[in-house]
Amino acid sequence: MFDNTNKATIYRYKFSDNFIEELFRFSKIHQYDERKDFKEAWNTWRNNNNSIVEDEIKRLLELNYHGDIMDKMYKSARYYFRKKGTEKKEPTKRCAYVGLLKELLDSMDNHIKSNIDKKEYKPSEGFSDFCKENIELLKKEIERLISYNIKDSLQIKNKIKKTYKNRYFMIINN
Repeated sequence: MFDNTNKATIYRYKFSDNFIEELFRFSKIHQYDERKDFKEAWNTWRNNNNSIVEDEIKRLLELNYHGDIMDKMYKSARYYFRKKGTEKKEPTKRCAYVGLLKELLDSMDNHIKSNIDKKEYKPSEGFSDFCKENIELLKKEIERLISYNIKDSLQIKNKIKKTYKNRYFMIINN
């Protein structure tokens, strides 16, 4: 007897790779058909490929799929594969992460901890105050970031500001 108790619950039932290939091929051939023409072509395709359709239905039923399988197949062909592109997209290249100096981070933490109990303290105003009090340390950090080819002054400012605000939220949440 088949034991189904140790199987993980499936939330998204996918078609087999072979079936996807055939469905994708059909969808691309009829990509620009009107709805009525697409439906007629679908019925013809389904009858001509009855064996793979039946195999896929059987496979999904064995996986305990409870929905309308034919409807799932049609909608996948009509609304998903028909519009899906054929070219593979290159992943975007990310820049190497450059962290801030430990000395600067410690200075941020000390500034936040010494001001956090003040009623009027806000991270945005705290950051401005921190910058006024730590000009030399910030100059040193900016020079270091420039040496890592981060030359945009707005990008540098936003990086330091974001770090300050993140450290603020880390402190208040701990």
